[in-house]
Amino acid sequence: MTALVHYEAGADGIAVLTLDDPPANTYSYEMMKQLDAAILEARMDAAVHAILLRGAGEKFFCAGADIKMLATAEPRFKYYFCLHANETLSRLEQTPKPVIAALGGHCVGGGLEVALAADLRLARKGAGKVGLPEVNLGVLPGTGGTQRLVRLLGRGRAFELMASGRLMDFDEAHRIGLVHDVIEARDGADFFAQVRARALDYVPPRRAARAVGLIKRAVISGGEASFAEGLALERELQQQLFESEDAREGIAANLEKRTPAFKGR
Repeated sequence: MTALVHYEAGADGIAVLTLDDPPANTYSYEMMKQLDAAILEARMDAAVHAILLRGAGEKFFCAGADIKMLATAEPRFKYYFCLHANETLSRLEQTPKPVIAALGGHCVGGGLEVALAADLRLARKGAGKVGLPEVNLGVLPGTGGTQRLVRLLGRGRAFELMASGRLMDFDEAHRIGLVHDVIEARDGADFFAQVRARALDYVPPRRAARAVGLIKRAVISGGEASFAEGLALERELQQQLFESEDAREGIAANLEKRTPAFKGR
């Protein structure tokens, strides 16, 4: 079986998932199955505290679904393909560990839909375009784009971007809040090294990883619930953290006026 998603878990608590299908890292059902498996592996590994998602090479993060496959597949297969892709990205979004998408190249169509399921999107300055141009194929963004983009940017701006299908550079994407930061880098390796260095801010010993993960749960799940239900979820998650080793360390360090050394427990 061809490896379309490479998984690497480092000693620093970061798991790297790399989409690899030249030339544009387009995804197929097989790639989505491998991505699904990699997400579960990172989720279940207690030593992994953050996930980095990137595309192989320096030209594309991901250009979305394989158009040739969509042109030849029967409608029933395409429906289940979209359903599984939605389930895979929801699993990524619901994993209580921070996910950072490293946009080192073009991030368009379904590629942006993958990135929208991440918690943070960091882009390499001048490295490519971003957008949802599916309307130019006579279809809509069908891997969560219509739902995640409107929640991120608001109805008016999300509709304009999807209905026009226009692409923008990463600087404009940063200005409207589509990406969190644009990083100047010498090349792709330098860019990814900077992204990885930023990811260390979310893992032990600098950060209480359980608190980061449960903040994510409160934001993702609570944000879709009523206000009262969100507050109830917040209280339950807080109680879990009050019982954690890292909470005891953080409170003690504050009282002792020292830097805490978190362990992710």
